[in-house]
Amino acid sequence: MYEDTDFNPDREREEQEAAQREELARTIRREVLRINRGEADDDICADREQEEAERLAREAEEAKHRRRRASAWWQLFSGTILVRDSVKEYYRYLGYIAVMFFVSIAMLFWSLRLDIRYARLDSEVQLLHERSIRLQEQCYRRSSHSAVVESLKKRGIELYDPLTPNEVIE
Repeated sequence: MYEDTDFNPDREREEQEAAQREELARTIRREVLRINRGEADDDICADREQEEAERLAREAEEAKHRRRRASAWWQLFSGTILVRDSVKEYYRYLGYIAVMFFVSIAMLFWSLRLDIRYARLDSEVQLLHERSIRLQEQCYRRSSHSAVVESLKKRGIELYDPLTPNEVIE
């Protein structure tokens, strides 16, 4: 069996750490030289001014965002009004309003359905009423004709249609 005495599993990690330490040492030396020459003071002032400008921009953006979040219309539009502590006590009333809203919609559709049914039944009643009137007229015509025929039979007169058509006298 072959024995490898130079194998070290941590060797790559150790080499990376050594390279990082060397890079850090070079950076520190470079910065120390810059500070000794006075170049770093200008960079430090520029960095501070840039940080101050970024901070002011962030604060302005946060103030704008806070103003927008404080607007009642924005809170209603985004729904954030529901998470405010002052509104949480009114959840029960909002629930009642929602239930009444859905009940009113249900009542609207129910009454619409009943109105359509009433209109259909009303038209059926009108048709039945017209049919009843026609049947009564037919019954009256038949009964009056049969009454005339019966009375003529009692008297012994025969009922017949005329052979010549009726003439209109003007």
